[in-house]
Amino acid sequence: MSRIGKKPIEIPKGVTVDLKQGSISVKGPKGALSREIPPNVEVKVEGSQINVVRLGDDRKHGAFQGLARALLANMVVGVNQGFEKKLLIEGVGYRVALQGKKLVFNLGYSHPVEFDLPSGIEAQVGEKGLQFSISGADKDLVGQTAAKIRGFRPPEPYKGKGIRYVDEHIRRKAGKAGVK
Repeated sequence: MSRIGKKPIEIPKGVTVDLKQGSISVKGPKGALSREIPPNVEVKVEGSQINVVRLGDDRKHGAFQGLARALLANMVVGVNQGFEKKLLIEGVGYRVALQGKKLVFNLGYSHPVEFDLPSGIEAQVGEKGLQFSISGADKDLVGQTAAKIRGFRPPEPYKGKGIRYVDEHIRRKAGKAGVK
C-alpha cells in the first residue's frame, strides 16, 4: 500500500488547480505547469486539497498512486515556491558568465562552452563566476538542466576540478606514490 499516495496535497493561497479529463494544470506566482495524470488513478480536488485515489487494489495501482501524488505535490510546490540547484566550479581559470539567456563556461577547453537556458529556467551567477544557481518551477527540468551543465566537466577525483553541486562530496584519490 502506498503511504505517500494516501496523503492529501494542500493547495496554498494564490495557487489554482484545473482538472480536465486526463490532465491537470496548476498555476501560481512562479508560473504554470500541466501534466497528464498517470493511468490507474483518479485525482479529486476537494476544497483546498488534492486527493489521489487508486482505481484498484493491484500493486501497480499503488505504485501509480504514489507517483501521481509526488508529481502533483512537486507541481504545487514549484508554482508556489520554485526549485533551485546550486553548483560550484573548481579549477584554475574555470569561470561561468551569464549573457542574456545563455551561460558561457570557461572550463579549460580550447573554446568556451555556451549553454542556452531552456524556457522556464533562470540562472544566477555569483560575483567571481565560481558559483551559480539554476532555478525554475518544474523540478524535473531544473534537475535535468543542472545535470546537463555538470556533464560539461564532471569533477575529477584527484584535484577535484570541474563542476559539482554545492552539497556534493567528491571522494579524493591519492596520486602516484613516488618510488623512493
